[in-house]
Amino acid sequence: MALLRAFTSIVPNSARIITPEITFGCRRSSTYTENLRSELCGRIGATCVGNEVSLCGWLHKKRLDKFWVLRDWTGTVQVFFDDASGVKLPAEAVPHESVIRVRGVVRPRPLDQQRSDSHTGVVEVHATNVEVLNAVKGSLPFSPLDRKVSEPVRLFHRYLDFRTTSMQANLRLRSTLMMKMRQFLHDHNEFVDVETPYLFRRTPGGAREFLVPSQQYGKFYSLTQSPQQFKQLLMVGGIDRYFQIARCFRDETNNPEKQPEFTQLDMEMSFIDMDSIMRLIENLVAFSWPVQLGDPPAQPFPRMTYQDAMNFYGTDKPDTRFELKFRDLTAFSRTNGLFSALLEDPATTARAFVAPQGGQFCRSKFQKLMQVLIQQEHPGVALAFIRVDESGKIAATKLTAEVQAGLLEATGASANDLVVICVGKGEACLKALGRVRLETADQLQANGQEVRAKDKKFEFLWVVDFPLFEATTDPTTGTTTWSSAHHPFTAPMPEDAALLNQPDRLSEIRGQHYDLVLNGSEVGGGSIRVHSGEMQRHILSLLKIDPTELNHLLTALDSGCPPHGGIALGLDRLVSIYAGTTSIRDVIAFPKTTSGNDLMGSAPCRVPKDQLDFYNIACTRNPSAVDARDDVIVEAKRSVGV
Repeated sequence: MALLRAFTSIVPNSARIITPEITFGCRRSSTYTENLRSELCGRIGATCVGNEVSLCGWLHKKRLDKFWVLRDWTGTVQVFFDDASGVKLPAEAVPHESVIRVRGVVRPRPLDQQRSDSHTGVVEVHATNVEVLNAVKGSLPFSPLDRKVSEPVRLFHRYLDFRTTSMQANLRLRSTLMMKMRQFLHDHNEFVDVETPYLFRRTPGGAREFLVPSQQYGKFYSLTQSPQQFKQLLMVGGIDRYFQIARCFRDETNNPEKQPEFTQLDMEMSFIDMDSIMRLIENLVAFSWPVQLGDPPAQPFPRMTYQDAMNFYGTDKPDTRFELKFRDLTAFSRTNGLFSALLEDPATTARAFVAPQGGQFCRSKFQKLMQVLIQQEHPGVALAFIRVDESGKIAATKLTAEVQAGLLEATGASANDLVVICVGKGEACLKALGRVRLETADQLQANGQEVRAKDKKFEFLWVVDFPLFEATTDPTTGTTTWSSAHHPFTAPMPEDAALLNQPDRLSEIRGQHYDLVLNGSEVGGGSIRVHSGEMQRHILSLLKIDPTELNHLLTALDSGCPPHGGIALGLDRLVSIYAGTTSIRDVIAFPKTTSGNDLMGSAPCRVPKDQLDFYNIACTRNPSAVDARDDVIVEAKRSVGV
């Protein structure tokens, strides 16, 4: 009912759509009433008793030469071969996973054989005819029933992995979610679905792009990182509200959280502000919320500034399902002579969080692991772990009683807690402690501590007030260069716009940029765009970007461009969180590995020299270096016996 109320609040009565529920039982009129099959296996139930049915699917199990279990995407049904019926099983043994067609009559199972945990568990199909449509040749590398199959094997035989219950559920969840999102935007909010090109010119800044050769000597296309420029041009053209489910491409390998090609729900709107976009997305989430997840999250979603996110959680995408918030111990440490060698530098700070019961479950092995991890990721940052014993006193320390009492008061630590302190410069200190915070939560959760509350399964959060620019200082020359925190088309906050003309205050400018965070993962990001050609040129000059690279966009902005903004939701990540998977690869039909390889199709692959010559391309690197990624595929094939 809560989901229905959420729909009612967003959908006008004139546009209300009634979605029929899936009904179980035999249907006389359906798209499945064809020559081969009349019903689906998982929808055969008590209402079908006495009906003649024709079923197709995969041979899931066999038992006692009398029972077969047939499976399709809806589930399984038991087939019984009665000796009295005269139906004979195929003369040759039929391997599991062979494709079968069975005709027969639905009968109730004997009472002592009925199962209440399955819709089909009270009936069985008494076969009158069986036909092997395609028998499996040889042995398969794994069965859909196998629960312990390595990911390389699953990816190498992805077509078999699709048969598992989890992959079927994940891909259908994704499909339903995308259809509901389309319905919300197109049918109820007057968005226009526009396809934009994949092949475009290189975009300055941002991620590394994939190059595509052309027949024009020395010229290449780039695969688009996103439809960013196109959707802004659509706003110039008066499309007003645009969306598309877009494929995007970025050459970012060796990051397990990213794919070289990914899918996002892309949107752009004219005459819009930040609040309106965020409300629209909250309504979109509610409208498309999977029914099996219960009630949609409450609206409005909480908001947090970028600075608060960094100061209290050490990340711009905080997981707010649990606390472990940071406390600033800089002044306390300086006053009491703690970490004095490090804190002599005024740019150094000391931050801490308290892990409840961490004194019991985050002992020396975990602490040493965190020390190594932080030194690798954030060299120059120091970690300290202070355990509070059962009596509520700091264990094994040379601190005076007065300092101990002050530290306990400053952190709020109590018996059996662990105080984690990080000392370092600026955001490096915050980011390091943020990483330890997440690892600590996982460690406590693994030891039975309820860190992430069960009633906070899905915690959405808006992060706002990002800096418009990020500074990078060359340690050798001391020269500072600026880059966009989001992208160069993000507009500054109106009250900060005047600072664009004050080079020494660029770090104070906030952008009209907003990120949507779910359970500590960024699932969306957008901004209000620069719609003035003059301002856009000035921002490009600050970023040292050649404006001729974007002449088409700048000319369009000078042609009467309306104020506009938008957002993109990462569908792979969003579906992964909804489905409860540990990897986005589990919700993508044909994903790449971390190194960017397609194990099933052995891609990327080499091409004949004549094709390279046609595009005037020559490979000049040492072949042994080029073979490095091929070795990944070779190893994967070896692991699956190929």
